[in-house]
Amino acid sequence: MDMNTIEAVVPTTDPAQWRDGDAWLAGGTVLFSYGSTVLKRLLDLGEAGWPAITVTEHGIDLAATCTVAELYALPRDAEIADREWPGLALFRPCCDSFVASFKVWNMSTVGGNICTSLPAGPMISLCAGLDAVATILSPDGGSRTVPVADFVVDDAQNVLAPGELLRSIHLPASALSARVAFRRLSLSNLGRSGVLLIGRLDPDGGLVITVTASTKRPVQLRFPAGQVPDAGTLADAVENSISWPLYHDDIHGLPAWRRDMTFKLAEEIRAELRGESMVVSGDFWPPHATSPQPSAQPAQPGTP
Repeated sequence: MDMNTIEAVVPTTDPAQWRDGDAWLAGGTVLFSYGSTVLKRLLDLGEAGWPAITVTEHGIDLAATCTVAELYALPRDAEIADREWPGLALFRPCCDSFVASFKVWNMSTVGGNICTSLPAGPMISLCAGLDAVATILSPDGGSRTVPVADFVVDDAQNVLAPGELLRSIHLPASALSARVAFRRLSLSNLGRSGVLLIGRLDPDGGLVITVTASTKRPVQLRFPAGQVPDAGTLADAVENSISWPLYHDDIHGLPAWRRDMTFKLAEEIRAELRGESMVVSGDFWPPHATSPQPSAQPAQPGTP
């Protein structure tokens, strides 16, 4: 998409340089798709030089400029091969949820997807589901942190003030150490996520279910150790936590369908993590041969 109002592209990572009419440019997959008739400058993060991924004993730090392709490769990286982090199993299904080509994967960034703040943003789902915390840089030289689950406040709306820049996202080791479950549904085989839920059974026995895609913003249901719900209690919690206006409504799914599938997938996740008899719905979990997405294909001998 041509943007014929742009007067300058400025390489910078300094929010102090931001002014009205500017937009931050990372991968640009959304910015160039939709275009603009009002922007004057693009503040280009392409030469930021931030390490895409940093792994420590405390967890994983993702630069906002980390690409989807780089994130997709991480679970097979030798640097984390010896870590007991079951939560890594969520990375590839969430990347697959873009339902995008390798060209998009190599340009689209984790931070860009979070900042676009669409209900179906799979990096929002992944990071919210793993209790990630975003670091935000301000034009006045300060910084602040916000849980990714609280970063998105509505469809395409978030907590960023004018000029603020998402710098990085921290995925804590405590959440990565949890047992996880993933469910995603779409109205078509290669469609945008209509419902995407992530469940965690934490090492302390607590249960966390994060609802995205069906809702305009992430919704988390938390149950402490010793209070993991049965099916009825979970259904009541979903009913009480998600009001009707919060369900998203667009061509990818009516609110009534999204609501019904949220209840269905939440119960599947609860049963799976509790080791109870359950069924499996969704596009990418567990692997099946008919999935169009590479991470859902059964591994072939000799492939990484």
